[in-house]
Amino acid sequence: MAEEKEKQTVPSSILALVAGIVITVVSVWYGQNNHLLPEQASAQAPLVDDFFNVMITIGTALFIVVEGAIVLFAIQFRHRPGDDGDGVPISENFGLEVFWTAIPAILVIGLGVYSVEVYRDMGGFDPGASQVMAHVHSPSHMAHKMPRGSAIAAPLIAQSEEVAADEMPPAPDAKYGFGGTPAEEGKQPDVTVNVTGMQYAWIFNYPESNVTSGELHVPIGKDVQLNLSAVDVIHSFWMPQFRLKQDAIPGIPTELRFVAIKTGDYPVFCAELCGSYHGAMRTRVIVHTQEEYDSWLKESQVAQQQDLNQAVAVNPANLSASEFLAPYASEMGIKAETLAQLHK
Repeated sequence: MAEEKEKQTVPSSILALVAGIVITVVSVWYGQNNHLLPEQASAQAPLVDDFFNVMITIGTALFIVVEGAIVLFAIQFRHRPGDDGDGVPISENFGLEVFWTAIPAILVIGLGVYSVEVYRDMGGFDPGASQVMAHVHSPSHMAHKMPRGSAIAAPLIAQSEEVAADEMPPAPDAKYGFGGTPAEEGKQPDVTVNVTGMQYAWIFNYPESNVTSGELHVPIGKDVQLNLSAVDVIHSFWMPQFRLKQDAIPGIPTELRFVAIKTGDYPVFCAELCGSYHGAMRTRVIVHTQEEYDSWLKESQVAQQQDLNQAVAVNPANLSASEFLAPYASEMGIKAETLAQLHK
């Protein structure tokens, strides 16, 4: 009897070992190849993705163990024809209770420590370390600077005229958000953008160049700091490809700091229910090369400093013949002397 029992124990141990190896391999592979997140567009994204992949690995292993045990026991201990007796009496197992209590506790503590490290590496403990003041323009000032021909200008101007400048959030250093990493502590960002959330749009102001836009434009490879604020209710500034999300809170400035690593056009959402048209509160962040960014900045400065009649399209029917033909004559090299000779 002892020999038969020993023969039954050894194969079970080997089977458990093989199952453990298979579960580990499958979980690690899927954890690194789940493709559940969008592409990475910032230097901070790999920090979040690595943590996410670890959680997926652990979750996959637990799923296989739990669901596999359910399926295995359902088959092994199924009701068989003619077997109407009671099941085998099983009492508690203290060692097993300790095992399945201690393992989850260790996993949760480990993930907690890991998450704190990621939060620290992204500058979450000291977002105001750069000591950059959150210089925020009033909505009416932003609306005045915004080209009225833009798609979002009309509703924002109508709304912003009702908001007084003294209702804007104060401008102390941000206490919440993701600031510079510990290695960047005390360093000034390369680009500073003041972001204002209002129902239902995001407004981006570049204080150094006094440019205001309905879209966020940043250069690749540069340290960008966003000073977030809101004028009405709580909004949440979310850039999925950058793995960054932070609330914009009335009266409490917050901050996001990141480095874009891939040029492209990426969506920006409001992730906090802020009203009836919350779903439409979205814009985009455009990552340029440095040359493209400098060109966009110069063009925006010119466009926003021009007179309204020069900034918008003019109806050719309102122009005289000489005014209408002047640009074409200049491109063709026609001068006043040439016209004089033609008239003779």
